[in-house]
Amino acid sequence: MEVNSNGSIEPCGTPLTHSSGSNWVHSTDFEVHRNWLAITHSLPVSKWYHESTSEWTLDYPPLFAWFEYGLSHVAQHFDKKMLVVQNLGYASPATVLFQRLSVIATDVVFIYAVRECCRSVREEKGSKDLLVRPYFILAALLLWNYGLLIVDHIHFQYNGFLCGILLLSVARHLQGRHLEGAFLFAVLLNLKHIYLYIAPAYGIFLLRSYCFTKDNTDGSVRWSSLSLVRLIALGSIVISVCALSFGPFIAMGQLPQVLSRLFPFKRGLCHAYWAPNIWALYNVVDKALSVLGLRLKLLANLPKASMTGGLVQEFQHSVLPSVSPSATLICTLVSILKILFPKAILMAILPLSVLAVESREDAGIFLMLATTGHYSLFPLLFTATEMPTKVLLILLFTLYSFTSLKKLFRGFLLNTLEVTYLLGLIAVEIICEVVYPLLPWKQTLPFVTLLAKSVYCSLGVSYSFIRLYLSILRPTDKPKEL
Repeated sequence: MEVNSNGSIEPCGTPLTHSSGSNWVHSTDFEVHRNWLAITHSLPVSKWYHESTSEWTLDYPPLFAWFEYGLSHVAQHFDKKMLVVQNLGYASPATVLFQRLSVIATDVVFIYAVRECCRSVREEKGSKDLLVRPYFILAALLLWNYGLLIVDHIHFQYNGFLCGILLLSVARHLQGRHLEGAFLFAVLLNLKHIYLYIAPAYGIFLLRSYCFTKDNTDGSVRWSSLSLVRLIALGSIVISVCALSFGPFIAMGQLPQVLSRLFPFKRGLCHAYWAPNIWALYNVVDKALSVLGLRLKLLANLPKASMTGGLVQEFQHSVLPSVSPSATLICTLVSILKILFPKAILMAILPLSVLAVESREDAGIFLMLATTGHYSLFPLLFTATEMPTKVLLILLFTLYSFTSLKKLFRGFLLNTLEVTYLLGLIAVEIICEVVYPLLPWKQTLPFVTLLAKSVYCSLGVSYSFIRLYLSILRPTDKPKEL
């Protein structure tokens, strides 16, 4: 759900009316990227990060702004009116067609990255049925990924393009081409800064695998083997990409303005119930404590929390401490590896697909995370007409994931508790979509279903991360390869 500048509520996926009066069902992200096309095409570079005619201001790093600039020169051949900054909400058939085609075209990067990842997968000797070979299963899990399909091609974003660069970077590291991998990841960070969440892990990996050239006999790093030449080469690549991206804005004295758009910490950290992360659990605990405290007459005159509205806005918690801007910054730095946004779950699911075809334990973690994470994306497609599509797609992907990995590792990959939890997703969906709409609370508490899905998925996602961390930290005879 989004809040328009005029104060009305518009769900992601609400039809935007174009000039001819027809309705096209698509998400608010269409207007976000249309506005960015208009900004980068119509205005000088010096005004890109100052323009605020639309509420959807440019808040991606400069390389993505240049990406939009390049797309805008193709867009003008479809409909020049989409490139007018003042044409808020403009969504002509030609505009929608261009935006859909632009996602499909840029998916070429993702397809190439999948090919490179499949080439890097270890294969056991001996002939096997093609359908149960690791590289084939990996290709299917990536190219047929449910999350990418609905987020990019039904909802609308460019995650395939961005995740393609991420996977290509991973593939280059698996192939031992670490400088290329570092370059690609630096480019990715300057396209979308949400990937900063995995930057610490990337940095440690590169130090361990590239900058330190020798190990001790017990497998630990030999600190004296640090290569300053390699470290300087690595740093030079990262600095050069960042300088190319931010250099023009630094020269214009606009770096603080750009950073304020990229990191709007003043909005706080908790925005919507349905993102499946630790903050959903934090919000629901605050709500439960406030209700319990009022009923037991232990609390009085509490500030009214607005999380139940499910809207993108700032709010105060009632009992637990509200997440202030400074706390937002600290939490982001301390727990930087945690997923904060619902669609960001793809950042974990897609790379984990590579490990899933090489390790039995990682395959089990993948099944838990992918099933829960993909289900958490259901609110993106919320209309009745979209229900059959999203249910069918997730069932097909989930069934293939379970059957193919079960055949690959010759056995079941989840325990009874994990299976019970995943079956609970079905119960949650039935209660939220069939039972709850029949209850009188539907009118007064319409966002309870989002809350229920968010909290339940948060448990599964958190469990998957904990299990993954434990598997990495657990002592083994052979270190886990990343």
